[in-house]
Amino acid sequence: MNVTSTSTGDLNAVLTVNISQDDYQAKVNKVLGDYRKNAKIPGFRPGKIPMGMIKKQYGKAVLIDEVNHILQHAIGDYIREQKLDILGNPIPVAQDDIDWDTQTDFAFDFEIGLAPEIDLKLNDKTKVPYYKIVADKKMLDRYVDDYAKRFGKMSTPKTVEESCILKVSLKECTKDGSIVAEGVESNGTFGTEIVADKKTSKALMGMKVGDNLVIDINKAFEKDFNAANAFGLTEDQIKNSTGLFDFTVNEISKVEAAEINQELFDKVFGEGEIANEKEFRARIKTEAEQMFVGESDRQFLNDIRKVVLEKSKFDLPNEFLKKWMLTSPEREVTAEQVEKEYPEMKDSMKWQLVENKIVKDEKIEVTQEELIDYTKQLVVRQMMQYGQQPPADQLENIAKSVLENKEEGQRVTDQLFSEKLLAYYKNTFKLQEKETTFDDFVKLINK
Repeated sequence: MNVTSTSTGDLNAVLTVNISQDDYQAKVNKVLGDYRKNAKIPGFRPGKIPMGMIKKQYGKAVLIDEVNHILQHAIGDYIREQKLDILGNPIPVAQDDIDWDTQTDFAFDFEIGLAPEIDLKLNDKTKVPYYKIVADKKMLDRYVDDYAKRFGKMSTPKTVEESCILKVSLKECTKDGSIVAEGVESNGTFGTEIVADKKTSKALMGMKVGDNLVIDINKAFEKDFNAANAFGLTEDQIKNSTGLFDFTVNEISKVEAAEINQELFDKVFGEGEIANEKEFRARIKTEAEQMFVGESDRQFLNDIRKVVLEKSKFDLPNEFLKKWMLTSPEREVTAEQVEKEYPEMKDSMKWQLVENKIVKDEKIEVTQEELIDYTKQLVVRQMMQYGQQPPADQLENIAKSVLENKEEGQRVTDQLFSEKLLAYYKNTFKLQEKETTFDDFVKLINK
């Protein structure tokens, strides 16, 4: 058995595997011998069936299986031994002239696509924007209001007013308010602030327990309000109904916001941690901005990818990769789909090659000790969310048990690798820090 490589372009080659009878005959004979021992054919005792009959019945199939087995190992071994950096998988060249009955020697060709040489020129002269999201006054006011409501007291107004919570029963009806026989009936809860229709909102004000109002469920509420979920219905029930419902008020309640004082500060951040409203807002600002770091980092990585790919000009074996996508057994696609999806796949593959080179050149690696320490931190953070603190003497064993799960271990490893790459990018490039509000940041990334 012999494997040779022939270049067919800068990033394309053909591997030819030559297989002679000596490569497969011994294994084929052994398999056929085993068949002969176990085969049951009328008129012959077990093990006494003529070999010629066995070869006639099973010979071709056994030969094909063994040749395919040799091919799989030959290609993989050659790629490893020659240290070929290939993209995708080898694609067999179609052959329709093989005579399995008479041929003893075979030659098979496989197309391969080669990874390009990448010249990365990354340094601190390369400028990349980094958006620092700041909590503006509008956001801080909203956070303060939310805390005041969260720690406020529930009251039960006699009539509906602004910012009330209403428990209601509803029955499907017609335009004149007549209840639909065998129509949709249910119960639910909603807050008056999500009523977008001004006419409906005005009509709700002043209502008492027991009062009713016909509401168009498809028009009365804000667009992102899930009416089906709030009122215990399905989307189909609403779709197939008149859309009009007779709402009867069963209960009126309201959260009276807590005063912005020491009592609230202590409830939110712990007794004695905050002395006044200025410190309260400053602490909220710090924590809010810390939560936005992940968003900033994700956009930073997107900008890094764009900048690096623009600076690192290199080609891929495009036609080979399109053919590979078309012949992939994992997913059936048409030629039109390949042409449509290839640009995105191409950019993704180029970025993967770039990151692989960075990891190799910069010797970025994750040691087992680092992985265990990192997993321990993840475990602690997760348990603290539920008010728990893992015993220090058991923490390492918990981390190791997490990593023993193959999928979870790979997820944690990838996460740590990503953090190391992020740190490398931040230390290598010149970050152009730009302050922005969250609303403006959202507009930016939506572009």
